[in-house]
Amino acid sequence: MPLHFLFLVLNFVALKSRLTTLVLISFLLPSLILQAQTPKYPRGYFRWPLNLAPSIVANMGELRDNHWHMGLDVRTDQKVNQLVYAAAEGYIAFVGIRPSSFGRFIIINHPNGLSTLYGHLNDFNPALEAYVTAQQYAQQSWAVELEIPKDKFPVSKGSFIAYSGSTGASQGPHVHFEIRDTRTGECLNPLLFGFPLQDNTPPSMVKLAMYDRSVSIFESAKKFFPLKKVGNGYVIPRVPVISTGLNKVSFGIQAFDRINGSANQDGIYSAKLYLDDQLQVDFVIDSISYDETRYMNSQIDYTYHEDGGVFMQHLSQLPGDRGGVYHKAFGNGVIELNDTETHTIRIEISDSYKNVSTLEFQIRHDDALATVKSEKPSQFPLFIPGQPNELKRPDFQVSLPAAALYDSVRPFYYRNASLESYSVSAIHQLNEASIPVQGSFTVRIRPDKEIPGNWRDKLVIKRSYRGSANVRLARQEADGWLTAEFGDFGYFQAYADIIPPSINSLGSADTLNLSGASRIVFTPSDNFGIKSFRAELDGQWLRFTNDKGHSWVYIFDERCPYGVHELNVTVEDIAGNTTTRTWWFKKYPYTPPKKKPARKTTGKKKSIKKTPARKKK
Repeated sequence: MPLHFLFLVLNFVALKSRLTTLVLISFLLPSLILQAQTPKYPRGYFRWPLNLAPSIVANMGELRDNHWHMGLDVRTDQKVNQLVYAAAEGYIAFVGIRPSSFGRFIIINHPNGLSTLYGHLNDFNPALEAYVTAQQYAQQSWAVELEIPKDKFPVSKGSFIAYSGSTGASQGPHVHFEIRDTRTGECLNPLLFGFPLQDNTPPSMVKLAMYDRSVSIFESAKKFFPLKKVGNGYVIPRVPVISTGLNKVSFGIQAFDRINGSANQDGIYSAKLYLDDQLQVDFVIDSISYDETRYMNSQIDYTYHEDGGVFMQHLSQLPGDRGGVYHKAFGNGVIELNDTETHTIRIEISDSYKNVSTLEFQIRHDDALATVKSEKPSQFPLFIPGQPNELKRPDFQVSLPAAALYDSVRPFYYRNASLESYSVSAIHQLNEASIPVQGSFTVRIRPDKEIPGNWRDKLVIKRSYRGSANVRLARQEADGWLTAEFGDFGYFQAYADIIPPSINSLGSADTLNLSGASRIVFTPSDNFGIKSFRAELDGQWLRFTNDKGHSWVYIFDERCPYGVHELNVTVEDIAGNTTTRTWWFKKYPYTPPKKKPARKTTGKKKSIKKTPARKKK
C-alpha cells in the first residue's frame, strides 16, 4: 500500500472516531445535565407522614447505643392508632415484622429513586393487613420479611397505609420515619428535605474533652473542660490558654441540638475542627447506611460512655474507623504541637438548618509540663487496627478480623476455674467490654473436662459482662475445640445446655373455660434463651405475636370458632431442647353474670327505732 494512501486511511479512521465520540456526548449530555441538576435532597417532594402538626422526638444522628439514630421519630400526640400516610406516590415494596427493631414496618419505593420507611406501626391498612396475615400463616411465622410485587399495592401521595403504634424496640408511641436511597440503601437525613419544621436555635455545647494521642485512644489520659455560652459563641471559663506537655492531642465535644418548641436533646448535624483558621477535619451526618451505623462507637468516646459517662463525640477519625461521616482536610483531627507557640483552635457545630455555634480557645505546648511515660508491660502482642489479630492460650483462642478494631488494644486475659453446674470449661476473660469491636470475632474454647455423650450436641458458649449476657450454640471441631462468634469482649465460658425450657400453665382443669377471655398469653423461660415458639390449634398453626421479644400473645379471632379445642404449644431453646404442653379448652359466647336486682323502695321514709343509751354504772 502506498504510504500517502495509508495516511489518508488513518486520518479517516481518526475523524470517524472523533465524530462517534461527539455523537455519543451529544446523546448523553442531556442525561448528564439532568443528573447534575437533580438534587440529592428534593425539597417539597415528600409530605409529612401524619395529619398532625409536624413535630419530632428524635432526629437523624442522635446518639444511641451501638448506632446513630437513622431517621426521625415523629410525634403522635403520645397516642397509638393515629393514621399514617404515604409521603409520596409509589408502591409498597417491603413489609416486615421485627420484634426487637422496627416492630411492624412498611417501605415504599418512589419513582424519584428514593424510599421511605415507616416503623413501630400497629395494624396495616385492611388490604395490606390481610395480605400479611395470609403470608404469616403460609410461612407459619409471626416475624416475616416480605418483598411485595411492584403492582400489588400502589400508593398515591397521602394514601392511608397504617395505624401508628409502639411496636418493636419503641419506648413509647411514635412513628419512626426514614428516607433512603433505593439503590444503595443509605439513609438520608430527612431534615434536608424541606419538611415544615421550624428551627432557628443553634446547637448547644456542654463540655470539651482533650485526649493524649501519643497512645491509643483506649489508653489515653483525658481532660475535661466545662463550657460557657458567651454572646453568640462558647468559651472555656477561666482558661484563656490550655497549656499542655503533650505533643499530640485531639478533642471531643459534648453537644446537642433542639428543634424549636422541643425539649428533646437531638443529635448535631456536623462539626468542624480548625487549627489556626485551617480546617483539619469535619464530620457530617447526612447519609449513613445500616452497614456502617455501628461505627458510631468509633465516633464517640466509647470507653467513657460505657463507664457511665455522657456521649462525647470525637473531632478526629480513629485509625480503624472505616465509616463515612468524617471528611479529612489537613489531617485526621490529631493536632501535633511541635513548637511552643500559641495556636488557635476553633470548633464549629451546626444543625440541619445551618444554625451554627462556635467554640474558640488557645493551646500551646509547655516542655515543663511534659511527663515521662512508662509503657505498661504485656504478655501478649499489641492488637493493631487494620490487620488480623490473634490471642492463643492452651484452652482459649480468639481471632479478630482486620476491620474489628478502631485503635490499638493492649490485650488483657485472665483465666479462672469454674464450679458452675453444667459448665465444661474455665471462665476466660478477654479485655473489658468498654473497648468496642466492629462486627464479630471468633472465640474458641477447649473443654477442661470429659463431656458425657448425652451432652455433646447440647454445648453452648456464653459471653457475659456486668449483668448482660448472650449465648451462641457452639460448633464442635474435630480436635475437640468449641467455636462461636461474638461482637463484644467480656467473659467467655462453655456449658452443656441440657435443661429444657419451661412454659407457664393456663390452668389445671381437664377442659378450661376461656369463654370470658380475650387472649392467651405465654411467657416461656430458659436458662440460656428461647430459640422458637410454636402453637397449634386443633393441629393447625396458630399465630401468636411476640412483640418486643417477651411474651407470646394470641388474641381470639375467627381462627378459633366457638366450641371445644385442643391447644398444643412447643418451645425450643438454643441447644435444641424442647418442651411441649397440651390443653383442652372451650370457648363460647360469654355472658356476664347477672347482677342482683336492687331492692325496691316505696318512697316512704323508714322509721328508725332509737336504742336507749346505756346507763353508766
